Amino acid sequence: MEMDEIFQTLIRSIREVLPELREHQFQEEDQLKELGANSIDRVEILALTVEVLSLDIPLTALQGAHNIGELAALIKEQQQLITGKQNQL
Repeated sequence: MEMDEIFQTLIRSIREVLPELREHQFQEEDQLKELGANSIDRVEILALTVEVLSLDIPLTALQGAHNIGELAALIKEQQQLITGKQNQL
């Protein structure tokens, strides 16, 4: 899965949870909190994104991202870890 696909999935999740951002032009530097997402919204966005991407990762593994670009990178990193573990089996 490519970074752009992850980023676009993240954007779709944001728009589903925060419909007022349907017309927003997202940038990697955008921060969920600055876009109006409260803590519950942020958890919903992460859970939805992970579900859509069919990834079995704990949401705590995605902590530490300062913006949605970094969040997409963390999701990609977790996806690669899962893929690596599956290839070792």
